[in-house]
Amino acid sequence: MAGLFFLLLMVGCKSSQKVATVERGETKAHADFFDSMQEQAFRFHTLSARMQIELTMQGKEMSSRVDLKMVKDSAFHLSIQPLLNIELFRIELNRDSIRIIDRMNKRYVAESYANLKGQIPVTFNFYNLQSLFINHIFLPGEQQIDPSRYNRFRLNQEGRMAEANVKDPMGLLYTFKVDGEEKLLSTHITNASETYAVQWDYSNFRINEGQPFPMLMHVGLWGDGISKGDIKMHFNRIQTNIPVQVGISIPGSSYKRITFAEILKAFSSSR
Repeated sequence: MAGLFFLLLMVGCKSSQKVATVERGETKAHADFFDSMQEQAFRFHTLSARMQIELTMQGKEMSSRVDLKMVKDSAFHLSIQPLLNIELFRIELNRDSIRIIDRMNKRYVAESYANLKGQIPVTFNFYNLQSLFINHIFLPGEQQIDPSRYNRFRLNQEGRMAEANVKDPMGLLYTFKVDGEEKLLSTHITNASETYAVQWDYSNFRINEGQPFPMLMHVGLWGDGISKGDIKMHFNRIQTNIPVQVGISIPGSSYKRITFAEILKAFSSSR
């Protein structure tokens, strides 16, 4: 899970109207609930966003500007610019691989997800990570939620909010909390013994190009009931369906290729 959290961490605005959280009304049938979730999902072909990230880990605080560019169901990359808008890291994830450029230390990672199997012990894929960034509910390890798979979720609509729960083949539990308009408010991922967890919260919903989008995302990592770190993503610009370019060129001989495991080890030892 530490590997997953590392991925998440390293990973022109119009005036917008704030959208309130809505309490639930009458209980909906199981299929109707998920049909509504699909209808309310944020729609786009391309997405370009600028955000300010605040990272807290073991008492240390860091902040950085991050530019996000995404082509739906194809690829997205994050440009991390902590100093004077100078890019120090670039991360690209596509459907089958990850690339990380560390400009400061002149090194790079280029690995397929198949090679990462075992380093990140979850049934998790590109489409699931994409869903976290765009406030979508998802099925672990799958590209989309077909209506025939709604029955994989257990739905509880008691009280002010609804919860949809699903387990992956490795026993991790995914809990999605939803308000009365089927807006996703949080995604919680934990193992069976609840010794570690990732909590991804969505708030400050505003209308962007006719659709509600959470302008604040707060991600927390928990282990043995103790906070291991968190990150706040403050979006200040969202644009959809404009031309974007994604892709990372492999650096020349001046850069050293390292493995994903090596960059995780270096990241852990620097904390």
